[in-house]
Amino acid sequence: MDLNSIGAVAVPRSREALADWREGDAWLAGGTWLFSEPQPTLRRLVDLAGLGWPPYDVEESGLTLAATCTIAQLDRLEPPASWIAAPLIGQCCRALLGSFKIWNMATVGGNICLALPAGPMIALCVALEGTGVVWTRRGDERRSPVRDLVLGPQRNALAPGEVLRAIEIPDAALRRRTAFRRAALSPAGRSGALVIGTHDPSGAFALTVTAATRRPVRLAFEAPPAALELTDAIEEAIPDEAYYDDVHGAPEWRRNMTHVLAEEIRRELGERTS
Repeated sequence: MDLNSIGAVAVPRSREALADWREGDAWLAGGTWLFSEPQPTLRRLVDLAGLGWPPYDVEESGLTLAATCTIAQLDRLEPPASWIAAPLIGQCCRALLGSFKIWNMATVGGNICLALPAGPMIALCVALEGTGVVWTRRGDERRSPVRDLVLGPQRNALAPGEVLRAIEIPDAALRRRTAFRRAALSPAGRSGALVIGTHDPSGAFALTVTAATRRPVRLAFEAPPAALELTDAIEEAIPDEAYYDDVHGAPEWRRNMTHVLAEEIRRELGERTS
């Protein structure tokens, strides 16, 4: 970041103070990406840490994560025994490869709002049907599925001045069996494909694809699909141009790995042969 371009750092203590947002502002949570490269258009940082949001809240209705909850805080969560999907939380935290300094600064909300394909908090929240709670500049709030908040690499659905306040994950989603698969070009490399499956006690099966694609894709089935059914569904939902292309993986490789990992998950969670 070009620190010479920053004229001020605001530390609001209430929601009302957020209404002072203006062009050239940037919300500051962990700042792990914000401080990693030049940001010449920024004039002021608005530090959300001053609002003092508790990192998470465990209730009968499910789990609410503050947007400012860090990866380290989330990894230390002690969930109820009934949340059999809880191991997925740690798996997604560890998919964010970084030092302990990164883990203690990077936030759930920042990972989602940055909208990079490899963002593991995107994968976690989409797979568990998370809903984003967005504070608007008018002083009210709106809710949107996390999968709809992520539009593409570094593009999200927040309007200027809007803040992602929290992510709500329903209790029902946390009671599902899960399967996690990740592929990268090197053991310590950024995710090239991250695929998560969930299987509901009712029989419903869902597959979430991230990292391989420019934005998250979630496929839902009434029951675990047969192999060809799953292959066809992936092909229909993810056209070739939807696969991401960067130094961490070519589109064709990401496509192939998506199919391989999806089939592994299908077999793990219960295939249907008829």
